[in-house]
Amino acid sequence: MHTQCLQCLRSPRMDLCHVPATREKGWYLALMAPNVKGPNYAWLDPSRLYCHPQGLQDCVADLLQPFQGDPIDMVAGIDAMGFILGAAAATTLRKGFLAIRKAGHLCVQTLEQPYSDYSGREKVMEVRTDTISPGLRILLVDQWVETGGTMRAAIQLVERLGGVVAGVVAICIEDSEGGRWIQERYKCSHCVPPRLQPRFNRHQLGWE
Repeated sequence: MHTQCLQCLRSPRMDLCHVPATREKGWYLALMAPNVKGPNYAWLDPSRLYCHPQGLQDCVADLLQPFQGDPIDMVAGIDAMGFILGAAAATTLRKGFLAIRKAGHLCVQTLEQPYSDYSGREKVMEVRTDTISPGLRILLVDQWVETGGTMRAAIQLVERLGGVVAGVVAICIEDSEGGRWIQERYKCSHCVPPRLQPRFNRHQLGWE
């Protein structure tokens, strides 16, 4: 594990204005905030990372690095937190951005896909049908892949419309059954250094 990353992860209040002299991959993970509200919430909140200008920039750059030179026609972000990283990635790549929504929000013709999210709740996802043409190469972006159910539903929507999944991007892709299913079948990118991955799989940040 990078020494700098471990040192950062021991700091629960990393300054939003501080930029490390040496910015190794994943340094910005220390900006994420742990759950303090109990089991009805996700185990952590990555969104504090987005408040740090250099952290957000480096996070997006690290996520996109493996796709340099790859043909990508469009970026799609998953409702709702995937919209932030997805729009940032689309802007960096100079591509369009497609929002994949929770069902019931779009007033145009859509295609729907049922799925179970990380909490086991049954939900429905939808995408407009007038943007994905056969062969269009789409980079799928979400904030986090825990059980893989949400991302797999997005993959199914793209492929049902004839699109091609050019890659899957998230801050973390956990080593769950669903996470492995995605990584075995699609080119993936995430920000977690290998020696930190077991901690994230166990939902431990390192500063508890």
